Amino acid sequence: MTGALTGPGVREPQPIASSGALELALPECPKGIGSVIASPTAADLIEGVRIAPLALWPDDRGYFLEVQRIGRGLAADFPPETTQTSTAFNYPGTIKAFHYHLHQTDCWTPAMGMLQVALVDLRVGSRTFGARNTIYAGVLRPWQILIPPGVGHGYKVIGAAPAMLIYTTDKFYNPKDEGRIPYNHPSIQYDWELQHK
Repeated sequence: MTGALTGPGVREPQPIASSGALELALPECPKGIGSVIASPTAADLIEGVRIAPLALWPDDRGYFLEVQRIGRGLAADFPPETTQTSTAFNYPGTIKAFHYHLHQTDCWTPAMGMLQVALVDLRVGSRTFGARNTIYAGVLRPWQILIPPGVGHGYKVIGAAPAMLIYTTDKFYNPKDEGRIPYNHPSIQYDWELQHK
């Protein structure tokens, strides 16, 4: 976790957005993928990000996955009058990153294929500012991921099959709350390449 450090050769975080008490800045991160999250209760999980395992029922016809119940689960506090559910279908190798919001909370459910989810904490003053998380989620690991405002988020479709992300947001789409950072930004330095270990 970097970005909070100052001194010779270390740049101050570059402000990118603010709204009320939430101030966002680009941290200075070393090249890599950050902490790989292998458990919903991992100690390295970015502050405010929550994960819930989902039950997936396969049979000889395919599989069934329940995505949301109003008033329950990770999105229990989403107001019904402004909640929106959308889906994104993506081809293998597609990268969509990074997005951030000042007001909107996202609840992601990778429902088909596999995603490499990349998160970065952009919130100045957060105890995890500058931390990056990598979460491998989808049919091989049916997890739902809650992403609070100020956490940059994106993903790459991994494997040979397309992937589908179903996402519920607590606010209707608002282009004024859709911040973007290039997937290869030199401050975040997220490594999207195949990890040869």
